[in-house]
Amino acid sequence: MSKYTDVIFEIEDAFLSPYAQKSKDTRGRLVPIEPSLTRTEFARDRDRIIHCKAFRRLKHKTQVFLAPEGDHYRTRLTHTLEVSQIARSIGRALRLNEDLIEAIALGHDLGHTPYGHAGERALNCFTHFEHNEQSLRVVDKLEYDGKGMNLTFEVRDGILNHTSKGNAATLEGKLVSWCDRIAYINHDIDDAIRGGIITNEDIPAHFREIFGDKTGKRIDSMVNDMISNNYGKNQAEPSPVFKEEITALRTWMFDNVYSSPIAKGEEGKAIDMIKFLYEYFYAHKDKIPREFLDMDSTLEQKVCDYISMMSDTYAVRVYEDILIPKSWSKL
Repeated sequence: MSKYTDVIFEIEDAFLSPYAQKSKDTRGRLVPIEPSLTRTEFARDRDRIIHCKAFRRLKHKTQVFLAPEGDHYRTRLTHTLEVSQIARSIGRALRLNEDLIEAIALGHDLGHTPYGHAGERALNCFTHFEHNEQSLRVVDKLEYDGKGMNLTFEVRDGILNHTSKGNAATLEGKLVSWCDRIAYINHDIDDAIRGGIITNEDIPAHFREIFGDKTGKRIDSMVNDMISNNYGKNQAEPSPVFKEEITALRTWMFDNVYSSPIAKGEEGKAIDMIKFLYEYFYAHKDKIPREFLDMDSTLEQKVCDYISMMSDTYAVRVYEDILIPKSWSKL
């Protein structure tokens, strides 16, 4: 270690909650490496994620609206940044490890397919596919030329367990899981209003009374509840009332936004396209790029790896390249 990282460890010992994950107490990496002279291990993981190809591709992956017209709708990348911002704000107030929070948040959706959960459902028609498991596979196996990022246990655990079914080993991981829900519920409401699917007045009155009647107020109320309910405690979850109401608001969103023909009108086409790509590459494995074909995995996994790493726009381009005849001319 260096004098600089020693100072960081001293700051964490003095400032962080006794329930926080201290950087010096990490359970380490699958393959040990030399410590950094200037960064904690969680900060190194954050930086590795930011610089990876899968992170950059998130800017062209669907959040809720499939290929929306307009620059102001969320993508998978902006969703990821909003999760990170909300989680870090809460984590700072709870005196948790912000580097760990940020690394988990930035990496949690790296395994999402093109066209979001529609693509996930399409691949599940052929084999088991869960985006959180694929996110872990991205950082463990697929990135950095098939060598993986070799992230710390705590970051990998948080990525794998960020869904509602998961149970992360650290408070930082548990916090990101809830902030994922807080972020997408609120920004999806904002996008749905912008897209004319709902109006603010369509949101049931008791949700507006509890959380507020604007996006910023709703997020603020949920953030403040997370802070007040967890400060000084070995937990990271909303208060019982807010947990129940957030879950109820999420259910309302599924009934009124996520199943809306305006938001999902093109979803059937996206599912059919992803299914076609899976069947095509399964039957023509020689067309799978070498970086995926050389992986020590089943053919089903190789096909899923290739498709899940595609952006929406690239998936369409591959689909068109397979199906649409090309013009030919002789000069």
